[in-house]
Amino acid sequence: ALQIDFAGWDFSVIGERWTTAPLPWDYLTLVKARLPGVRSLLDLGTGGGEVLASLSPLPPETWATEGYAPNVPVASQRLDPLGVQVVSEYADEALPFPDNCLALVINRHESFDARVVFRLLKPGAYFITQQVGGQDNFRLNELLQDKPEFEFSFWTLDYITRLLEAAGFEVLQAREDFPENIFRDIAMVAFYLRII
Repeated sequence: ALQIDFAGWDFSVIGERWTTAPLPWDYLTLVKARLPGVRSLLDLGTGGGEVLASLSPLPPETWATEGYAPNVPVASQRLDPLGVQVVSEYADEALPFPDNCLALVINRHESFDARVVFRLLKPGAYFITQQVGGQDNFRLNELLQDKPEFEFSFWTLDYITRLLEAAGFEVLQAREDFPENIFRDIAMVAFYLRII
């Protein structure tokens, strides 16, 4: 588990040793439905750029952020040929883009400042995010800790929805699910703890 060569967010290296039940929605389908006609796009927390690259051809003005240093060269290598600039020096509360410059912001699992994202979007533009809640894998935490501690247990659908609405967003769709994770050997539990 400690020796598995892992880069970006490409989990193909582990095959079926760790699987997660499918969600009742499809993030990529939701993003693709909003892409036609979009000329400016930002992918927050692109990881290794795998998801963003899968959306190619991309809008003419496309950027990605990635704050995890080991992923930055992986993302740049994948996205530079697609004309995407990867921004690695930033903070959620100070993204280096002008007001009202983006038609679409996507965010698969990254933290964000709702007020900043709202500021970046043009009127009528969209923000699509799929977050991992603070109670994800609750049972695994119970099994691994004498007294389970959930530092981010407040990070729920209700909390995020309230943040977005307070920032000025109209929330068009909000869903929550707790998919089952199956770890088929103890090495996959160790691998999960290492990367997550």
